[in-house]
Amino acid sequence: MNKNIISLENIAVSFDGERILNNISLDIKDKEFVTLLGPSGCGKTTTLRIIGGFLTPDSGSIKFEGKEINNIPPYKRNVNTVFQRYALFPHLNVFENIAFGLKVKKFSDKEIQKRVGEMLELVNLKGFEKRSIDRLSGGQQQRVAIARALVNEPKVLLLDEPLGALDLKLRKEMQTELKRIQQRLEITFIYVTHDQEEALTMSDTVVVMNKGDIQQVGSPVDIYNEPKNAFVADFIGESNILNGMMVKDLLVEISGSRFECVDKGFGENKPVDVVIRPEDIKLISAQDAEISGVVKSITFKGVHYEMLIEAYDHNWLVHSTKAAELGSTVGITFDPYDIHIMNKMN
Repeated sequence: MNKNIISLENIAVSFDGERILNNISLDIKDKEFVTLLGPSGCGKTTTLRIIGGFLTPDSGSIKFEGKEINNIPPYKRNVNTVFQRYALFPHLNVFENIAFGLKVKKFSDKEIQKRVGEMLELVNLKGFEKRSIDRLSGGQQQRVAIARALVNEPKVLLLDEPLGALDLKLRKEMQTELKRIQQRLEITFIYVTHDQEEALTMSDTVVVMNKGDIQQVGSPVDIYNEPKNAFVADFIGESNILNGMMVKDLLVEISGSRFECVDKGFGENKPVDVVIRPEDIKLISAQDAEISGVVKSITFKGVHYEMLIEAYDHNWLVHSTKAAELGSTVGITFDPYDIHIMNKMN
């Protein structure tokens, strides 16, 4: 089990009287790829800046390998940052950009050559040493920024939406590339994004944030399959979020019908949120179903059809490889373990 490399304890931050982080606590393990995920304004970049030392919290403690680092400036922390705008030096070539930090620290020419050479190989830019920055594509500039941040051998690399400026195909390539680099170097990556798919693809651990609070921390599989609340369920992938009544343990009422489920401990006759993923719903004939409705729309998505089915007080989102007929009445069914029960959000 990896030890904690960074611990945030009761971190609070306000700007102009507005609370940005609400006493959050978070442990980040050594050698993990950790993603801070959430909508704009949720506090994820603020959290990253606090770890990097670019921002001092109003209260709370930041620990690095067990020692408090609240008052240690960024350049003395064993942490480096890759920003969305890569902040490369336009007047320096690729080699000089990557070597910049080593020169500042007065490394020997021989050591600089060796380390920069290793970095160029790591980010697949061998042979680009003398290329000027303005003659590089966005993806190549991204790689130079990563190489420059890694050449100083930090224990933690902070990445603030670094793929935001790239087109979709290049983003996918760089996601794979970043994961490969992180695994090869065995250092901690802390990555900020609002892109759910990116977070699920790359991370060992996902930290879902909203309005200055941490909503859930877990593996991508846990976050997707076992969301803690309706916000997480809705933010991570598409979901049907329904009003339900927990009749008793293992039995929930949805739209007037009772269904067996696998959840317990919510009490009896208690209002709950019920989450059912669109890919977990099966269509059957209306007469065989507890819930039936009318197919209102059908959209072909390549891998599946996306259908909206109006049943009782809810438009159900359904993903299926077979399309029903527009305007027809169909039945909806799902298995007990595909029903996720959660407490109602305040």
